[in-house]
Amino acid sequence: MSLANAIYATGKRKEAIARVWITPGSGSITINKKSMHDYFGRKVLRMVVRQPFALTNTEEQYDVVVNVVGGGNSGQAGAIKHGISKALQIHDPEFRPALKKAGMLTRDSRKVERKKYGKHKARKSTQFSKR
Repeated sequence: MSLANAIYATGKRKEAIARVWITPGSGSITINKKSMHDYFGRKVLRMVVRQPFALTNTEEQYDVVVNVVGGGNSGQAGAIKHGISKALQIHDPEFRPALKKAGMLTRDSRKVERKKYGKHKARKSTQFSKR
């Protein structure tokens, strides 16, 4: 697949960053030089990646090449979804209202809260002992 006339967008979620290229094609999705089925073992994560296409009724119409780094599986899937949504909106501005209403063009800025000293986790306190 040639990336010469591809549309490029960057998606982010938690600590993951996805560089996404889309071109008109048969619907293949390649993530870090692997098929999506091989890269994401969980069906839910594959569904998350395909959400922008389902929303815009463009399944099987675009080939996607993704280079994703950082984060875990869930964050990477969210970053890819964000990148695909931005690329689709660049390719066809008529998709923008539907994608915007579904919240796919907004970067999900939630991150893991840092652990504080004197606590077990970010907020969990030590167990209370009366004696």
